[in-house]
Amino acid sequence: MASAPTTLSTPSRDHESFLASGMAIIWSIALAKLLFHIYFNNRYGYFRDEFDYLSCGDHLAWGYVDQPPLIPFLIHICRAVLGDSLRSIRFLPALASSLLVVQTAVLAREFGGRRFALLLSAITVVVAPQYLSNGSLLGTNCLEPNLWMGCAYFAILAIKRAGTENAPRYWLWFGVVAGLGLQEKYSIAVFGFGIVVGLLLTPQRRVFLNPWIWLGGLAAFLIFLPNLLWNIHYHWPFVELMHNIRAEGRDVVLPLPQYFLQQTLLVDPIAAPIWLTGLFALLFSSRLKPYRALGWCYLVCFTVFFVLHGKNYYLAPVYPMLLAAGAVVIDSAIDGRKDGQPETIRPRRMWLKAAIAIVLLASGAHLLPITVPVLSPDNFLAYTRTLPFKLPVMEHSHARAALPQWYADQFGWEEIVAETAVAWNRLTPDERKDEACGIFAQDYGQAGAIDFLGRRYGLPRSISGHQTWFVWGPRGYSGNCLIVLDDRRERLEQLWTSVEYVGQSADNPYALEKQIDVYICRGPKFGTFAELWPQIKRWR
Repeated sequence: MASAPTTLSTPSRDHESFLASGMAIIWSIALAKLLFHIYFNNRYGYFRDEFDYLSCGDHLAWGYVDQPPLIPFLIHICRAVLGDSLRSIRFLPALASSLLVVQTAVLAREFGGRRFALLLSAITVVVAPQYLSNGSLLGTNCLEPNLWMGCAYFAILAIKRAGTENAPRYWLWFGVVAGLGLQEKYSIAVFGFGIVVGLLLTPQRRVFLNPWIWLGGLAAFLIFLPNLLWNIHYHWPFVELMHNIRAEGRDVVLPLPQYFLQQTLLVDPIAAPIWLTGLFALLFSSRLKPYRALGWCYLVCFTVFFVLHGKNYYLAPVYPMLLAAGAVVIDSAIDGRKDGQPETIRPRRMWLKAAIAIVLLASGAHLLPITVPVLSPDNFLAYTRTLPFKLPVMEHSHARAALPQWYADQFGWEEIVAETAVAWNRLTPDERKDEACGIFAQDYGQAGAIDFLGRRYGLPRSISGHQTWFVWGPRGYSGNCLIVLDDRRERLEQLWTSVEYVGQSADNPYALEKQIDVYICRGPKFGTFAELWPQIKRWR
């Protein structure tokens, strides 16, 4: 294996004090970001996907139709400690997004970066719209960059310290983090594949002669194994879900130029030259040559997600390592340092560094309302009319909403649950007894909202054929009486002898799901609900 470059760090820098290295400032920035998210994380309402994670957290298992188990498990613990408020359930994403600032600066330090490189890399993460969004909503995206960059960190250490006795063992830790990543979101497998390809295409391929990298692979497999067995037991539901989504044509498929353009929007267009500099440096510069596998990894990930028509944000977790590398190269270029020459050759251009930081912060402030609800919905709509570009639409159904989907899906749920409560209160006392009359929702947003928000109305837990609700089954309901949301009377009259229209949920102009019809159905024509259940499976 190629030896570690001696120019990237020196003994004096390894023993640099916490303050002198700039990490104190980085931690201060991360803390400020955490407090910022905590303050703004209750401005709108609960997000559609958050209801899914909350309900899955109430049914702990080794897997779910649309996700691995880590996020539901963590939110189960978080709710037990912090409660159910918006700020409580979004504390985990706020914390993860803030720690990503520190992780990126640490990557820059391992690449040989000095104080401004660390600061610049931290600023790029702070202003990146995607990472701001990750800190504002609970989802599998919120931990994904941390886990990807955890893997990148151990890969860098293994390469940088090659030749030392303990260096190969970093690949074991790479595998441990990758295994946890597979329990959080399956897409980290693409990053792992990219690393393997990158190693094979560079002199670092010799690492495969060492048992530690194979032990790392074994560790990843063993950590992932419970979820793998769950998928096998339920006949690969996630694979079936992805197949159905593709067959239905639900997602917007972008041509290559647009896909690349949206990558620049994820991390702020002003920051694009920084991560592109990092990419080219990893691929071509002699300074970062030992880490060329990371450059190849990015190209592999980009290609895989584009070919598979992945959503634009699927690639977002990879950019911190490119931003870190770019910050190191830019800092060296401003100071006039050449590869292998740590000393300053010409006077520092502090004004240029300050200008870069100010421009990035100004751009971040300008784009901030896109991903953090600092504005009211009406003011946000007025703000979007001033933007020089259109906000991306990732699914065709999202185009009908006034707000972008990540905001629109925070509205309308209270109205849906309130109208469902009207139907519930029309039932007789006998019908409201346990397992006498259930509530059927069409998707996990409606079902999760009833499970979470319906408690204040005394509503029972919902049933649905959508995603993991189908796996949970009809919960013992006979079907003799059922409250049904968002269906057609004609269809319901084929299944029940009596179909009573209750009403429509109140309109919310900002919601994606709104004006949902609610029915009470009695007298089933289909026999038992258990017999009907296989027909209502809806994985898409």
